Amino acid sequence: MSRPQNSRDVRLAGLARPSSSMGPSSGAERAPAAPKEFARLRASMRRIPEDEPADAVVIGTGAGGAPLLARLAEAGMHVVALEAGPWWESPADDFATDELDAAKLYWLDERLSAGDTPEAFGSNNSGTGVGGSMLHWGAFVPRADPRDLRLATEADPSNGKGGNGKPSNGKSTRAGGIADWPLSYDDLVPYYEQVERFLGVSGPESYPWDPARRYPNPPLAINAPGRLMQRGFAALGMTASAAPIAALSVADGERRPCVHRGFCHQGCRNGAKASMDVTYLPAAVRAGAELRPLCFAHGFERDPEGRIAAVLYTDSTDPERPTLRRQRCRAVFLCAGAIETPRLLLHTGLANGSGQVGRNFMAHVATQVWGTFEQPVHMDRGFPATVISEDTLRPEGVHAPGGYIVQSLGVLPVTFARQVARGRGLFGAALTGYLDRYNYVAGIGINGECLPSPRNFVELSDETDARGLPKPRIQFSYGQSELELADHAGRLLTAAWQAAGATDIWTFQRSAHMLGTCRMGADPAASVVDPFGRSHEIDNLWVADNSVFPSSLAANPALTIMALSLRTADAFLHASSN
Repeated sequence: MSRPQNSRDVRLAGLARPSSSMGPSSGAERAPAAPKEFARLRASMRRIPEDEPADAVVIGTGAGGAPLLARLAEAGMHVVALEAGPWWESPADDFATDELDAAKLYWLDERLSAGDTPEAFGSNNSGTGVGGSMLHWGAFVPRADPRDLRLATEADPSNGKGGNGKPSNGKSTRAGGIADWPLSYDDLVPYYEQVERFLGVSGPESYPWDPARRYPNPPLAINAPGRLMQRGFAALGMTASAAPIAALSVADGERRPCVHRGFCHQGCRNGAKASMDVTYLPAAVRAGAELRPLCFAHGFERDPEGRIAAVLYTDSTDPERPTLRRQRCRAVFLCAGAIETPRLLLHTGLANGSGQVGRNFMAHVATQVWGTFEQPVHMDRGFPATVISEDTLRPEGVHAPGGYIVQSLGVLPVTFARQVARGRGLFGAALTGYLDRYNYVAGIGINGECLPSPRNFVELSDETDARGLPKPRIQFSYGQSELELADHAGRLLTAAWQAAGATDIWTFQRSAHMLGTCRMGADPAASVVDPFGRSHEIDNLWVADNSVFPSSLAANPALTIMALSLRTADAFLHASSN
């Protein structure tokens, strides 16, 4: 049963778009920082005493925490960000052209994976360090398709449409587990545009699926796998375009353009890729925010009214002598991702009156198809993914709600070898013999809709980690919709690779990204936070990360996470002014 709106909800209900009166632009008009500037900023960074209440403590410095941190600091607020990982001060020195060395950027604390299609963690998903997983993200930034925000409506049999938006054939869907987003595409557009401008997104002059869209910079050079994808899609009568990528194709202030090094998932050395350490975090520190690396939040103190009064955390600056600390605060923003955010809430027993904390875990269907070509491809050269197609957002012959996007793939040798061993079952001489053809191999893959399901959730296990906290256990199983999309993608991508001239074609089934677990919604009985990310139960607790997604969307999530982060910051500033 839906509960009535409270006065706070009424005050925030009109916040559909940003306005010039809602605080500054989070550096949107400033040139982002050169990599070395971030290190210089640390020396002069403002320090907030622990016994002095910060206006806000932000837990996590990735796509959810960094934009919000900058927005609040530039509005004059005293804000502290806690980051579990280290501060990498010199990308040119810290980020080697070495796949194995890049493991230091990955969140490698053990997570227990269960279910019929258990999720692979580590390098596939989250990261550690000032900047979070954005240090090793792929910087692929398509916007959400407007239809994907209304999957429940689209999949409702009573409206005469099936999950593909066409007249229904009566086949049932899991519509009961799907929820429309409590906001519209028009609500997101101004924030998408702000983020794209500030990051310096490179993309085509005319985007085929939204010709009115304009990107700040021309597209990055298309590498060989991208050109092969275009060839295969053209042969099938489909469209494939240069992709929107959050990396510079031309210089922007002190940031240099992409040099096509190919190790984008191992940390960008020259600042061309718009990770948080060269974009929002320098803007935040310039404006007075404090970053505390190697600080792991594990608890809260509450005042007599039940509001959060302090954040409890462990400072491991000295790894031999970790120190328990306490930061007083007026508000808290959880931006730790779709596993660590619900894990902390479950551990502390907060904000779960709805029973929805940890529920509806989602991971994108990420089917890949690989093929071998006669001429050298050298998929390790250039940006890893340079071409996109949105033709399959409502694929023909699929009755599952939603669809998927397609992107070209370039994977480095060690990562590829592991995928071949897992996905193709090759070992020993058979594996090394296949890998001898590495320079002739190219891939294409999808990012597909995953529906929320009560079968998929994050819970606390009986095992404890090195900090003495319960390890998270993630239950994840594909449903019929995910299986249908994976099957359709495998067949379509195989046909595209055949048309492009590939042989020895094989399919690798996988999933990617972590989403859901602290759903946003208007009904406190069915969601954890309201449409702006504010807890229904604790009015100074906010969530701004991928955990608030009511559905997965087909688009890669980072752009939408950053847009929502700025929207949440504006809502907080507006509420604070009242």
